[in-house]
Amino acid sequence: MWAYLSLGLGMGFNAGISPGPLLALVIAASLRSGLAGGLLVAVSPLVTDLPIIALSVLLVGSLPPEATRWVATLGGLVVVWMGVETIRSGRKAVLPGEGEVQAEPRREFWRGTAVNALNPHPYLFWATVGGPALVSGWRESPLHALAFLVSFYILLIGSKAAIAWLVSRQAGGLSLTWYRRVLQGSGLLMLAFGIWLVWQAWAG
Repeated sequence: MWAYLSLGLGMGFNAGISPGPLLALVIAASLRSGLAGGLLVAVSPLVTDLPIIALSVLLVGSLPPEATRWVATLGGLVVVWMGVETIRSGRKAVLPGEGEVQAEPRREFWRGTAVNALNPHPYLFWATVGGPALVSGWRESPLHALAFLVSFYILLIGSKAAIAWLVSRQAGGLSLTWYRRVLQGSGLLMLAFGIWLVWQAWAG
């Protein structure tokens, strides 16, 4: 179970701080509407990801073991690629969302829902990485699948909520230097997890 827990924590943290449409919106919403707006965007994946997860699990669960192994391998390679790209982008990453005008916090949730629903990253992640990990964990024990899912969303939402809090404070805000360091460290973590996923697909 600890392997799935660690996998969920690592992937959730990376997804939470990696540059992308939702993170940009979290920062922009925090500047526009304060902490409440940023938090509402941060929790929006809880709504949009449910049908994506269900579809991915049904698809992966219906595949024969050999096909699942290749899907899991593809997922591991995708994570390796994401890790490399995160390390590269972290060198020149910038904080988006500066200079936005104020908006009502409640509107930010629906903006977050729309952005996440139209973002290809959740679909790619759950089809190639998250879905196979859930199915693999479930076959070992339902607790393993639950550990992966819960830890993933705790870190996904928690890291975005922390960024929203830092941005909303404005005084000091986010240090660009440290943001880049954390981003590159997260990329290294993703690289390690991707290699582990490929190894697990063929070792089991």
